[in-house]
Formats: sequence, structure tokens, C-alpha cells
Amino acid sequence: MNRPVDTWRLADIPDQAGRTIVVTGPSVGGLGHVTALELARRGARVVLAGRTQAKLDEARSSIEAEVPGADLEPLLVDVSDLSSVRRAAAAAGRLGPIHVLVNNAGVMGTPYSRTADGLELQMATNHFGPFLLTGLLLPQLVDSEGGRVVAVSSQFHRAARRAPLEDPRSTTGRYSRWPTYARTKLANLLFTFELDRRCRAAEVPVLATAAHPGFAGSHLAVNGQYGRTSGGVASILDGAIKAVSQPVAHGAWPTLMAATADLPGSTYCGPGGLGEMSGAPQVVTARRLAHDEIAQRRLWELSERVTGISYP
Repeated sequence: MNRPVDTWRLADIPDQAGRTIVVTGPSVGGLGHVTALELARRGARVVLAGRTQAKLDEARSSIEAEVPGADLEPLLVDVSDLSSVRRAAAAAGRLGPIHVLVNNAGVMGTPYSRTADGLELQMATNHFGPFLLTGLLLPQLVDSEGGRVVAVSSQFHRAARRAPLEDPRSTTGRYSRWPTYARTKLANLLFTFELDRRCRAAEVPVLATAAHPGFAGSHLAVNGQYGRTSGGVASILDGAIKAVSQPVAHGAWPTLMAATADLPGSTYCGPGGLGEMSGAPQVVTARRLAHDEIAQRRLWELSERVTGISYP
């Protein structure tokens, strides 16, 4: 581990040899891919945890092209599907101790959809799946004698008017994709702060941090809107986003800081530029609602009921 930092550079990532790091959502072109690439570049055994074998193969080939001999492990998981998460966690038992879990996989602004578990797709993918995966992998994080869980949130959390504490399987009410997305990103922070507090209280040697990428030119918004990243209006929107945003590689920097810097639990990292839209990462602050301990506890208890797991 390196010294505590206020601002951070890519060169600050210490040697990761001997460490196992799980990164969900490592598809080429996304934040998770850059995160996995840079960790592999510094010697980590990186577990690429993604939805399809084709995407995992593509991610692996891309990383190996830049880091010959990279230590990469595939792990099939669809975090929107609780059964898939359970299967993946069982398969991950072969990995031994896990030093870092980066809950990066997510969806943004998708049309209304329900998963096989009866959950709204954005909440299932962005919160409930990662909640379950974290709990199932917690024993391996503990075995590393200093594990860390990183949640990738968003500045969109500031737009959430309230915490997502209602029955997640209820189909009543009007669905609005962007307010729903904002609440999932608030959930990421509520989860992070509650997880970190619970681990400290239980004397579990795992800490939780969070990060947001600022405005990064990934495919996430386009894919959420159109279910694809190219062709027709999708290509136009994708190009427009890239023209006004920082590169995806820079958007991954706060996640890498949250995963590798010598930071206390509950630290939130984000770009240090104007409006936290871009720039070198540093420690940033979440909105007051994210620090509401009652909301944190209620979301945790709700998540335990939905996923059927209780931890730490």
C-alpha cells in the first residue's frame, strides 16, 4: 500500500503482484476494462467477471495485447440475475483469498424491465446483484487479511430525491428511467458506508470505498438507451458523448485510486476538476442523503430480505 493521498496519479498504483482482484463488467471500451488493464499491468491476478464468454474472451485478448503474460481469470456472472451471482460465487471458490472486489458492472437509463427475480433491471444490476456477490465473496475477502470492496457510483446520486427503500418487487407506480438510475447510484453509496461500518463493528478485516468517474465517454448511456453502441442514432449519441467527455481511461482513475491507495474505509474518490466532471482523482464528498445512517440500515435490511443473505 502507498501513503495516504489527496490527489492521485496513475503512477501511484503500487505493485499488485500476489494480489487477486475481481472486476465486474470488464467489457472492452468500458471503465471496468481500463480498471482491469491497469491492475494487470501492475502484476495483479485479475478476475474478469462478465456476462458472456464472448465478452470475456474479447476483454482478455485486449488486455493480453497490451500486457503479454497477464495473469487473467474468467468468471461468468450476470449481476442482474441472483442465481447467476450464486453460481459465480461458488465458482470463485477456486480463487482462494480475494484482495479487492470492484463492483463496476452496471446499466444506465434502461427501458422498464423486470428480471427473472422480479426486480427492476437497474436496481437488480446496480445494487442487489453486487450486494449478494459481496456477501458471498466476503469470506475470501476476509482470508486476504485486508480485503477491500469498491463500489462505482456516479454524480447522478445527487439527483435522487429519496433512498430506494420501497418493495423492489412492486409493479405499481410510474417508471422513470433516469430518477431510477440516480437512486441506484445513491444505493451504491448507502451500501458502501453501511458495509464499512458493519465490518468495523464486527471486527471484520475488510474495508469499503467508492468512486465515481465524472463524465467519462463510455458506452454505458448509449447501450442503456438503445441496447447497442453503434448503428444509426446510437452512433450519433455515442460520438456526441465522446466529444464532450473525458476519455474512458481517465474515468477509471478514481476507481483505481479507491482500489489501491492507502485510504480509510468509506472514502469516496472522484475527479478533482470543475464540478468533478474530469481531472486527476482525489477524495470527494457525497451528498448528505448518502450519509443518512437510518437509510443505510433500512436499505441493508431490505437487501438482505431480497437476496436471502445476511452478513458480515
